[in-house]
Amino acid sequence: MRESSESQASVSRSSVRHFISLDDLTDEELHAVAERGAEFADRAAGAERPLDGCVAGIYFAKTSTRTRTAFSAGAQRLGASIVAYGPGDLQTNTGETSEDTGRGFSRMLDVLVARTAGPQAEMRAWARQDRMSVINAMSAEEHPTQAIADLVTLLGQFGRVKGLRVLYLGEGNNTAVALALALSRYPGVELELRTPRGYGLAADVLESASKHAARCGASVRESHDLDDLPRDVDAIYTTRWQTTGTTKPDADWRERFAPFQVGARLWEASPDAVFLHDLPAHRGDEVTAEVLDGPRSIAFAQAENKMHSAMAVLEWCRGGVA
Repeated sequence: MRESSESQASVSRSSVRHFISLDDLTDEELHAVAERGAEFADRAAGAERPLDGCVAGIYFAKTSTRTRTAFSAGAQRLGASIVAYGPGDLQTNTGETSEDTGRGFSRMLDVLVARTAGPQAEMRAWARQDRMSVINAMSAEEHPTQAIADLVTLLGQFGRVKGLRVLYLGEGNNTAVALALALSRYPGVELELRTPRGYGLAADVLESASKHAARCGASVRESHDLDDLPRDVDAIYTTRWQTTGTTKPDADWRERFAPFQVGARLWEASPDAVFLHDLPAHRGDEVTAEVLDGPRSIAFAQAENKMHSAMAVLEWCRGGVA
């Protein structure tokens, strides 16, 4: 039977939640999603299947090991069926607009999880419909679901995020962007970013994180040298130097990055710090094998938490969590 109107059998726009940027969430929503992820990680969430009857599209235009598996496994654990798409599968390759793709998807899918390493604007175009949730599993500008995994990991390790001191070394890439936009929303957090000159956070990101920090009683600072590194931090974080889908503009970039390698010497000033990495890692580049495989590394627990955080984001997008 033909629909009598465009809105018939659809979900109202106000009830469709998208997870495209952390800046789209309130502090309360961000905290609730992270805490829900921690409940999934602790197996304290019970056996609910809030996505029973839902169909999730999993579109990955770039290589992915953990994030793709996390959302695929997480969606199925929550009761959803999945349809997977690779980089050559969509008609956007033949000229269809992102808006039309999103409208078409929304008539068949309940949620679309997308990792593109392309502009976030494309995901917002897919979200210009009132039926299907859109989740940013990584764009060029931001990796928001990674930040949820980071928060879940810190909650599991310390029982809190509030008041933690975190040192980040490396490129101001989409993972660093999400980390800054997330940690700045917790009172008492001190996030220190040390990035190579020319490879720091974009000015608008640093401004947004600083505004969050001022409102919440946190601090976010960025420097391009390694002088006066903070002591007694709770966590030391780095990411791969060659981020998926990006290239460096200068041929000698490795010389700029080399001093920012995370090695055992950093633990002389922070002996109790844990080590975080979003993976994949290149031992000998951004981190030494001694650190990544050492007793202070929780990088692989952090990787597992990508699934728990994916489940929390999926549930939230479909109306769960506060």
